[in-house]
Amino acid sequence: MGSAADMLKPSEAAVVARVAVRDVNRVIDEHILPEEFFSLDDGRRIVAAACTLIAFYVDSAKRLTSEERLFAIREAGSRLHRFRTRSLASLLEEDWTVRDEFLTIDLAPFLRRTKERMERLANAREIVVSDPDVLGGTLVVRGTRVPVHDVAASVTAGVEMDRILAAYPSLDSDKVELLAIYAEANPTRGRPKASAELPKGAAIVADRRAPRRSKVG
Repeated sequence: MGSAADMLKPSEAAVVARVAVRDVNRVIDEHILPEEFFSLDDGRRIVAAACTLIAFYVDSAKRLTSEERLFAIREAGSRLHRFRTRSLASLLEEDWTVRDEFLTIDLAPFLRRTKERMERLANAREIVVSDPDVLGGTLVVRGTRVPVHDVAASVTAGVEMDRILAAYPSLDSDKVELLAIYAEANPTRGRPKASAELPKGAAIVADRRAPRRSKVG
């Protein structure tokens, strides 16, 4: 996946731009992102190149005014749209400097980061598969029975890499990082089911619930 016009889900765009999903939705809802960079026809979809603009708008909030950021987005956005059929790699050959009187902004670093993150997302997609004959269709690492979201949950929980690799010998650190990217871009829907079983070694100390006290005004 290397086209500037590739379409992403909000969660995928958030991963590529390295922002929160709410920031992606905000730039759409508040008309910060030009309309040619997203579609609302079949759920929200964002043009890959727009992650450059989203990342810039969010990351530069502490240094630039809203007007300055919007000006840069309009100027760079018109160029990105004009080159929308080109690859992200080829876009880096262009000049992404935006000037407004005394203000000079270079968006090339944001475009470079978009390209790199899109490549990582593409690599993550390549190693994830779903087969109804393997764990009932649960997303797993290609060629293994390792559940993708289980590994990603360990990363999110802050488990050390050495422990993760010891638990999943078929993986290496790069694959673990790719799985974390994939899971963040494709979160599971709904809340995890509560288990009726206690963790190994746990014991019930008391099986009585105390009523919640109401606050006295």
